[in-house]
Amino acid sequence: MIVMILEHVPVSLRGELTRWLLEPYPGVFVGHVSAMVRDRLWEKCCKSCKDGGVVLIWSTNNEQRFTMRMHGETKRSIVELEGIQLIRIPS
Repeated sequence: MIVMILEHVPVSLRGELTRWLLEPYPGVFVGHVSAMVRDRLWEKCCKSCKDGGVVLIWSTNNEQRFTMRMHGETKRSIVELEGIQLIRIPS
């Protein structure tokens, strides 16, 4: 399962993601795709996000049961502490 969160990206990118994922809330996409499709969607988002940002969260076999990555201008950032990914909220 994957979750993609898009901030301030072109509407055309959001439209393209709806081919593969559901959009339950504006800018939030959820679905179950293969690792290859996930990586290709990630590459597409990184190339097309312009001044926006993208967050990708997907389930995996680790302590947290998920992994995150971010690209571009997002409101928050990922911090890794002793192998655990945490979210830093700017003050």
